[in-house]
Amino acid sequence: MQRYLIVLMGPTAIGKTAMSIALARALHTEILSADSRQFYKETRIGTAVPSQEELQQAPHHFIQHHSIHDPYDVGDYEKDALAKLDEIFNTQSLALLVGGSGLYVKAVCEGLDNFPQVDPHTRQALNQRLAIHGIASLQQQLKALDPNYAQAVDLDNPRRLIRALEVCLTSGKPYSHFLNQPKATRQFTPIKIGLTAPREVIYQRIETRIDQMLNNGLLEEAKKLYPFRQLNALNTIGYKELFRYLDKECSFDTAVAEIKKNTRRFAKRQLTWFKKEKSITWFAYDTPLEAMLSFIEQETA
Repeated sequence: MQRYLIVLMGPTAIGKTAMSIALARALHTEILSADSRQFYKETRIGTAVPSQEELQQAPHHFIQHHSIHDPYDVGDYEKDALAKLDEIFNTQSLALLVGGSGLYVKAVCEGLDNFPQVDPHTRQALNQRLAIHGIASLQQQLKALDPNYAQAVDLDNPRRLIRALEVCLTSGKPYSHFLNQPKATRQFTPIKIGLTAPREVIYQRIETRIDQMLNNGLLEEAKKLYPFRQLNALNTIGYKELFRYLDKECSFDTAVAEIKKNTRRFAKRQLTWFKKEKSITWFAYDTPLEAMLSFIEQETA
């Protein structure tokens, strides 16, 4: 039996959740989340986790399945997602992978590059430097050790910077040296679908979503998480800006404006990542479900 993994991608707030549920119900299959921000039990509002009503409409996996206090990286996710796909493919030929985290989608569809084992003390030292000297010091070091990767990576993402630097420092070779190696084979065929919209539409949807998050209690959620603000899982848009407000480094209005600005930038980076992926077939965000299903039927015939 031929197995197909339908991969639904797109920038934040584009409507992936609603479309994925409609697809899963029509195709009688299950949803695997590839949104790394939604893995954690403690971060419901700030990561736009699907509502209980939405979660009940179709089987979901890898949503709020982990704690912010427990390390969980893309390698762990790759293993867990592949194991879950094996379970699903035992009884059906289609599964659905949904998310905006391009690296996590790539891990499932293609496999990760093979990196050397990292000295945990190196990671600890880099995290301490981030806390003391800020992200600029990591950015400068990566530009010196691996200028090629520094041009490609999101320099505002401390986890990516620390990951690259720990490989550079442990191996003595640039992080980019280990990229683009032959990938593992997969026992399924990915069919990649992207949702997109004019930039002004994406930005308006982002504004609306953030206003909804605030109305739903995002500040109160941030206050509960504030004692753990040093954790990597919380160094993400929505929380880090409100932590600055709680630290009295800025006003509440400034924090909200920063959340919206940084989310727009994040969406732009997501689109840049996805546009490099030539195998994605793009659809307008408001494309009718029937058109999506027709495309999938053609691809799986």
